[in-house]
Amino acid sequence: MSLWRTAPNIEQLNGIQKNTIGEVLDIRFESFDEQSLTASMVIDHRTHQPYGLLHGGASVVLAETVGSMASYLCIDASKFYCVGLEINANHLRGLRSGRVTAVARPIHIGRTTHVWDIRLCSDEGKASCVSRLTMAVVPLGEAPAAR
Repeated sequence: MSLWRTAPNIEQLNGIQKNTIGEVLDIRFESFDEQSLTASMVIDHRTHQPYGLLHGGASVVLAETVGSMASYLCIDASKFYCVGLEINANHLRGLRSGRVTAVARPIHIGRTTHVWDIRLCSDEGKASCVSRLTMAVVPLGEAPAAR
């Protein structure tokens, strides 16, 4: 059974990146299946830290981008929206060039929260980062509660 309330449309997902950090970092949605959404990001001067390695913060931007969009595709957007509550990341391997690919898979899809496991890997398939993203599902017209 598919996870998605709204079937992912890769062309539309990439179009949403216009005029966002996703466009600046060349984040591209690549594919999906019944239980995951995949996106990639360039590794170049835009995403490097001073030592020429992929910046950990850029990895987190990719993880939150793919996880946030996955949450959005699981809700009734006429009644709700999603916002990030918490994200963490363990950086496992430095990358210098190519593209890094992130695959978001659900850990929990609840009424008010979603939790995603997001794995990032190099072009060669080597793990570079493991992230967990918690999203709040908020009714339209309500602001997220201050914490």
